[in-house]
Formats: sequence, C-alpha cells, structure tokens
Amino acid sequence: MSPSLRLMTSADLDSVIGLELSLFGEEAWSRQMLIGELGQQPASRYYRVAEEAGAIVGYAGLLAAGAQADVLTIAVSTARWGQGIGSQLLADLLEEAARRGCTEIFLEVRADNTRAQRLYRWWGFDDVGIRRGYYQPSGMDAIVMRRDLSGALKPGAAREPGAAREPGAAREPAAEQSGGTPESLGGSAAGQAGEAT
Repeated sequence: MSPSLRLMTSADLDSVIGLELSLFGEEAWSRQMLIGELGQQPASRYYRVAEEAGAIVGYAGLLAAGAQADVLTIAVSTARWGQGIGSQLLADLLEEAARRGCTEIFLEVRADNTRAQRLYRWWGFDDVGIRRGYYQPSGMDAIVMRRDLSGALKPGAAREPGAAREPGAAREPAAEQSGGTPESLGGSAAGQAGEAT
C-alpha cells in the first residue's frame, strides 16, 4: 500500500527533522532552513510528505521559478526503502513543476550515490555537469542533472529506445542497497543538498 502525499506544514517539522538527521547526519538541513523553505510555499516552493498510518515516511521539496524547477530534496525512511515511495514523491514533483509551467527541471545528486543516479536516469534525467565539493562538510562532488518537462512524465519516457531504464534512487545515504523499484532521491536547496531514500 502506497502512503498518501500531502503538503508539508510546520507541524511536520519534528518528524521531518528526525528523518533528515537519521539519513544525512552532519549534512542534514537545519530546522531554520526548513522553516525558511516552508515560508516560501506556495509562491516558489512545493514541499510534500508521504504519510502512512499517521507517520511521515518520506518527504520531498521543489523550487519552481519561471520556466525552471529544481528538485531540492527527497528522503524516505530507511525502513521503507525499495517500496517505491521515492519514485512516488519524484513523480509528484515532476507533475507540479509541469503544472506551474516549468519546461525543465534540475537536481544535484552525490557523485557516490549511484542508486539515486539510476533513479533519476530512469525518470529521464541526463548528466549536465559536476559541482566540485558541493556537499558540505564531506566535500563530496555533486552531479548536476536535467530533464526536459515537455514530454511524458513517466519513468523511462525520455529515454532512447533500447536505453537502460534501470531503477535507482537519489538523496539517500550512499551505502543503501535497494530492491527492484526506483526508490528515493533528492537534490539541493539553499546551498545544501543530498539524496536519500
């Protein structure tokens, strides 16, 4: 059973911060960062939580300005990795970006997070650059990825016939191993980003 998605509110911050700390440790976003992000919703931000039986099992955020959108973060509780929640959250962000008239969407993913990179590629994102030392304080590089929003928003839709359509994940701890479906992902916001499931 898939969790339901709803807008994130300030009442969710304790749960979201708990997940953030457990998944990203010293690279976790602070309460102040999240409050600032929610303060820009709905004008330029869109934050969602995945909720099941009253518990938040994941969350995601989007920045949309003009024709461009950015995946800011996606994270899923480790107990729920491999169950499609990250992919569900990403699909929601892509739909919202398109609804807001964005024609392209970007994200950053840790260079050592191959699972997240597979998920993004499965959803039609392509590598467009590298940001050296982007993730702090670890100093890990970020791969910048982009997807055109003018076509179908389904996984694999932007791939060439015969191209790999492997599932994976993004703003997640790099050591995580998953089952067969695309799982979680993430991006960046206010100079801090990561990927988690």
